[in-house]
Amino acid sequence: MSENPLVPHPPLPAPDSYLPTHGDVRFAARHYGLTLDYKVATNHLVGTAVITAEALTDLNEIALDLYNLHVSRVRVGGRPVKFAQRGSRLIVRTSQQHGARFEIDVAYAGKPRPMPGAHGRAGWEELTDGVLVGSQPHGAPSWFPCNDRPSNKAPFAITVTTEAGYHVAAGGVLKKRHTRSGRTAWTYAHDEPTATYLATVQIGQYAVRPVPAPVPVAIVAPAGLDVGAGSAFARQGEMVAAFISRFGPYPFATYTAVVTDDPLEIPLEAQALSSFGRNHAAPAWENERLVAHELAHQWFGNALTAADWRDIWLHEGFACYCEWLWSEESGGPTADARAREHWDRLSGLPQDLLLGDPGPELMFDDRVYKRGAMTLHVLRIWIGDDNFFALLQDWTTRYRHSTAVTDDFTGLAANHTDVSLRGLWDRWLYSTDLPDL
Repeated sequence: MSENPLVPHPPLPAPDSYLPTHGDVRFAARHYGLTLDYKVATNHLVGTAVITAEALTDLNEIALDLYNLHVSRVRVGGRPVKFAQRGSRLIVRTSQQHGARFEIDVAYAGKPRPMPGAHGRAGWEELTDGVLVGSQPHGAPSWFPCNDRPSNKAPFAITVTTEAGYHVAAGGVLKKRHTRSGRTAWTYAHDEPTATYLATVQIGQYAVRPVPAPVPVAIVAPAGLDVGAGSAFARQGEMVAAFISRFGPYPFATYTAVVTDDPLEIPLEAQALSSFGRNHAAPAWENERLVAHELAHQWFGNALTAADWRDIWLHEGFACYCEWLWSEESGGPTADARAREHWDRLSGLPQDLLLGDPGPELMFDDRVYKRGAMTLHVLRIWIGDDNFFALLQDWTTRYRHSTAVTDDFTGLAANHTDVSLRGLWDRWLYSTDLPDL
């Protein structure tokens, strides 16, 4: 039966404010199935992506994001269809009615490399001996065709076949591993909805070290690297327990920290997995806080994801504040002391950042992280510890495995206090001046 023409379709979502050329709002991906065959020595990838999609309007074509990889065929519903590659877009011809579910099957190959963007290159990156994938915010198309917008989360199943002797880590649960003719296939499944930039594959000659914790936790690292009691990861299990007590249940089945044999400039988070360089393993607060920061993203950024990159403070401000909470929890300086330390530093910097809408050029500016954390600390002072931590648990529960924007948080905060918060938001989110703590 055809749809009633008198009943209008729901409005389409808006393109992302900061990455409007990524993603296609005319459809939503509902599941990704990736089958990848990779040769480490030559950095050659052969892939098949099977995407279950839903039409959000009547369609004649859709656009998938894919960078620097050659597509050999596309099928929709099992039948070959016309397609074209234009820059980093794969245009697929398909006629679908609003609300229809359909399956897109893309075969592709090539030598993947990080995708360039305003903040540098992101995505599939060769290591000295292996691969690291860190895609925030625009790098997912470097290794699979996708609807690359953070508001479109979907479950993933990923199978990677590569040379035996290499360990493959990916977000999700390892379902099976099979070796034949010197090559091993690793199959992982993420049943929880995942933003495309948070899907990952990590390949290296690694050993797996289980960590005692309330949920299955492992550190995957080169065999000779200390990631135990003499490292920044010494209290990884305690961090998990502390954050569960503050923010509610851990949102995924497992957590993995991958430590590459190469040094990295910064750690990178993915869903249920974070990656660090060997330089981040040394026992120092500057490294330990990064371990806490990336773990915190599992609640703030990964399970609960900003629907638009404009609201990046919902990820980075929260994860930064979790560093300060861990400092407080672990016997270091209090969150208040950390906030005042960073207020002193930020007060000497240009006052030109609007936390609630920093702009694409400043979305990863360190002031977003620190001012976002200070905003949360001021909120904690205004409404008190009991209300503040109840709010965080309510926030992570309501938007678990979903997306949200700043107005969702400020609206929810009003339910946890009788104090008017309007002045707080006006000064901290929507003014460039740095208020007093």
